[in-house]
Amino acid sequence: MKGIKIGEYLVNSCTMYIEPVEYANKIYSHIVEVEEEFLSPFKPLQNIKNSCDYFGVDYESRRKGTRLLIEYSRRLPIVIEPINKIYAFCTASPGDPKSIWIFPAHVKEYRRVSARQTLVIFRNNQSRIFPVSYSTFNTQMLRTSYLQTKLMQRVEFNNKKLFYLLHGPKSSTASESIEFYLEDPK
Repeated sequence: MKGIKIGEYLVNSCTMYIEPVEYANKIYSHIVEVEEEFLSPFKPLQNIKNSCDYFGVDYESRRKGTRLLIEYSRRLPIVIEPINKIYAFCTASPGDPKSIWIFPAHVKEYRRVSARQTLVIFRNNQSRIFPVSYSTFNTQMLRTSYLQTKLMQRVEFNNKKLFYLLHGPKSSTASESIEFYLEDPK
């Protein structure tokens, strides 16, 4: 098995995907980053959950928040850490032991290979064929983008509201003097 053997893994901005692998008759995680690979004794979903916990919000709360924001209920994308824009989606149900977690910030492009396979080319020019239909992969990319957009809209709205509260309304300054309009036009 390729990769450095580690214990718990925390998702970061270099994480490209996490896939399940069988190792010593147990399901482990094969984690691929931009420049490194790791083997963790935890299942992929457990690494996702541990990472959510690390960044201060548990996985179930992230799922609930996603459901409220984008109004979907199945195969929800997850925002693991919004400040650094770390989002992920799974290729099957999160509880499915074959589910792979993809981090779309690293996806450069993707193409249909067959009815149940999609070629993904990452921004670092690595490529990999994943056992997921193009339609499912595309839907997951779109849902994740929608989640990111909705979340950023709310953040921007709150920032504008805070700016208004701190600085008050913008006053406009006319280029002409008010005296011009008050003079008698005889």
